[in-house]
Amino acid sequence: MSSTNLQASNSDTTPHTARHQIVIVGGGAGGITVAAQLMRKDSSLDIAIIEPSEKHYYQPAWTLVGGGAYNIDDTIKDEKDCIPPGVKWIKAYADQFEPENNVVITQDGQRIQYQYLVVCPGIQIDWHLVEGLKDAIGKNGVTSNYSLEYAPYTWELLKNFKGGTAIFTFPSTPIKCGGAPQKIMYLADDTFRNNGVREKSQVMYCTAVGKMFPIPGYCEALEKVVERRNIDVKYQHNLKAIKPETKEAIFTVTTANGVEEVRIKYDLIHVTPPMSSPDFIKNSPLAVQPGGWVDVNKTTLQHNIYPNVFALGDASSLPTSKTAAAIRKQAPALVENLYSLIQSQKLTGSYDGYTCCPLITGYGKTIMAEFTYENKPDSSFPFDPTQERYSMWLAKRYILPWLYWNRMLKGAPFEADRLKSLKG
Repeated sequence: MSSTNLQASNSDTTPHTARHQIVIVGGGAGGITVAAQLMRKDSSLDIAIIEPSEKHYYQPAWTLVGGGAYNIDDTIKDEKDCIPPGVKWIKAYADQFEPENNVVITQDGQRIQYQYLVVCPGIQIDWHLVEGLKDAIGKNGVTSNYSLEYAPYTWELLKNFKGGTAIFTFPSTPIKCGGAPQKIMYLADDTFRNNGVREKSQVMYCTAVGKMFPIPGYCEALEKVVERRNIDVKYQHNLKAIKPETKEAIFTVTTANGVEEVRIKYDLIHVTPPMSSPDFIKNSPLAVQPGGWVDVNKTTLQHNIYPNVFALGDASSLPTSKTAAAIRKQAPALVENLYSLIQSQKLTGSYDGYTCCPLITGYGKTIMAEFTYENKPDSSFPFDPTQERYSMWLAKRYILPWLYWNRMLKGAPFEADRLKSLKG
């Protein structure tokens, strides 16, 4: 799209139309980080963030909250305190995109016109796709760390568990932080052992996929962990319904003979719900099917149809794990390319698929799983990344939250903070 066309679109005189040079949809990790880095690069930029929530959440710590190792209040800050100085906050829900007209329309009818657009609203949690879950969750042994509301309840269940069957699920859809469903399971197993109830408990991991983790090396390491802990892993088990009146979980199970239904009684069940691209993204011209994710080049993060549109984070089509660590590496590439486009220069920013998933395997134990598009371990440290380490637990519990609030959201360069800087 030429600069002439971009300037022409700014002549719209529709009432309630706001105009900004750069509009960012989503004020989570991706949106704030990009805005902060852009302002560091050029404080004269006119940037607006469309974000409805008054609170900003550090969601990677919710597993630790569920395991009793982190205070839920420490995962929350006011959104107004996270918005970078000089950036306008439009407190509204984005609802529609008109990329041909360079316009975002909000639920309350505002038309926000842009020259450049960054889309990063996060992922949508589809609680309703598990029958009975919305009514059952938060009571009688049904919980999920994928909610600010229920993560503290997880810890209540774990510390008061008296024995029985504890089920931890993983769905068939993409999810944010693919390791989280089993992290809480290992903390639960430790808690049961510490409380003397593990011998009268069955810990079960029901996953819709066929392996513990998609990256070789880390997968085998986790297989050893579940074997050592005597955890019953059931592959190809996709949770479809919860029956709270009988405390049964209903799974569809894929076998060599087809798909069958299996019912398993539970005393405690931690559910990782299905997730998807937000509906307003799925139904927009920006989406690619199947999946409805924002259609971007996996290296440049530029939209494959609309060159003045970029995306990063969970709602993007980038074929990597959906984590805050992925955003940390995506943001600098996107910012470099967006600024180059503004300057009519060649796009040179490149994202290699780097992400990091700190796989908590117990209290004081973490495998720092780092990898790229090559789908093999890519450690920032001078040791075998597939091994459980106390040092990585300390990084997960203390260092990463600090880096998030004090460096990442402030727009600090990625390479300065990547954990390889801890080598010395």
